[in-house]
Amino acid sequence: MNKQRTSILLGAAFLMATSAIGPGFLTQTTVFTQQHAAAFAFAILVSILLDIGAQLNIWRILTVSHSRAQDLANALLPGLGYFLALLVVLGGLVFNIANIGGCGLGLQALFGLDTLYGAILSGVMALFIFWMKEAGNAMDQFTRYLGILMVLLTLYVAVSSQPPVVDALRQMVWPDRIDTKSIITLVGGTVGGYISFAGAHRLLDAGIGGPAAIPQVNQSATKGILITGVMRILLFLAALGVVTKGVQLDSGNPAAAVFRSAAGEIGYRFFGMVMWSAAITSVVGAAYTSVSFLKTFHPLIAKNEKWFITFFIVCSTVIFAVLGNPVQLLIIAGALNGLILPVALAVMLLAAYNKRLVQGYSHPKILSLIGWIVVVIMSWLSILTLKQWLV
Repeated sequence: MNKQRTSILLGAAFLMATSAIGPGFLTQTTVFTQQHAAAFAFAILVSILLDIGAQLNIWRILTVSHSRAQDLANALLPGLGYFLALLVVLGGLVFNIANIGGCGLGLQALFGLDTLYGAILSGVMALFIFWMKEAGNAMDQFTRYLGILMVLLTLYVAVSSQPPVVDALRQMVWPDRIDTKSIITLVGGTVGGYISFAGAHRLLDAGIGGPAAIPQVNQSATKGILITGVMRILLFLAALGVVTKGVQLDSGNPAAAVFRSAAGEIGYRFFGMVMWSAAITSVVGAAYTSVSFLKTFHPLIAKNEKWFITFFIVCSTVIFAVLGNPVQLLIIAGALNGLILPVALAVMLLAAYNKRLVQGYSHPKILSLIGWIVVVIMSWLSILTLKQWLV
């Protein structure tokens, strides 16, 4: 495997991972740890297993068919791709508004910069990445290095908070209580909506696909999930160490309170760097993937892809400037994207049964079974969560 291909595969993994690790990721993990303490470890384990099942199915089916999700859905049932694209783009827009706000919060913690100005500056930086001559390579490198930085900084804070690791490990397999809302929100925030398609669409844009590429696609998808899993566990342990000491977290910015309580002022600066890195890479991932769901519908969109991405980022920034970025929006966004996942995954699995669409490829039965189990579980959890919202 040549160096460029290896770089693209790793870049796709980090694009998916950093798309998932955004402001909502930080907020959701912290809030749920505060609510459920060590029992939240079980939700993290279940969500990682569901994530792997979803990602392996989606990435394999799309890359083998050489088709983006919306095109495969339209070939399966005319009009279905447009419906799927609508769900994904709307979900991506909601996430991106929060992502832009997270950029502002990060720069505020780092430099004391006004949140609005920080958000606008970050939006401009994201646009700069897409307008570079080698935009794909720049995106791969940008998400990779910031992804590594986030993990290392969060590791430092997790060690500093001195969490009860033994209790967390016990409750990971034998929890005191199980909360379905937290599971669906985690899965939705990790592989829901646009996130589950980010890496696969990046590989297709780079010309990687077909049965011969399956081993590399599997590795790339699994690496993406493991990166998000490691980050989730480290953030959970950091928050657990703080809340078990009886610290009351600031409801306006709970993740910042964790970093500051665990490691003092340097921890707060680390939070700023982690929040900004998480947010700016998610802005890049959301914009790229959302527009990738539109560009095959008309040649004009494909020809002017960078302008559509620009509009997406500018629109997200303007909406944030008008509406702000409440913590509750971050929680709801993850849950809504979780509701999209069973629909999107079911469509991909049905397409895999059509030999014409997947060019004669035989999708492994065990992988299909795992995929349908994820669809059933996420559908069931979605119904339970909707009932919770409606009561």
